[in-house]
Amino acid sequence: MIRQDKPTDDGLVQLTFTMPADIPGPISVVGDFNQWDPYAHPMTRTQQGAHTAVIELPQGSSICFRYLAEGGVWMDEPDADERDERGSILHVATAAAHNGKPARGATAKTSATTA
Repeated sequence: MIRQDKPTDDGLVQLTFTMPADIPGPISVVGDFNQWDPYAHPMTRTQQGAHTAVIELPQGSSICFRYLAEGGVWMDEPDADERDERGSILHVATAAAHNGKPARGATAKTSATTA
């Protein structure tokens, strides 16, 4: 699951990537935005056990990414906007696209936190 917040005044969008608690071991978010570096964005565990990572990217950008789990297991994002041979593709929302609604491939932000 990916949650996209509204763009900030400086044009960045906070993306929260979440993977289920039943996936064992460490997971990282890797993609073209971090040169596919498995150490750049490791996910942490919430109190409920889910894996989560927060990344800020420019509004209107598109990224290709995958999740890398223990043992070299690659996983794609089921809520991605698109997929190709490299993995999941996400289009980061713009302020105009938000208008109080979640971006395509994203879920609505709720007042409850999972961290």
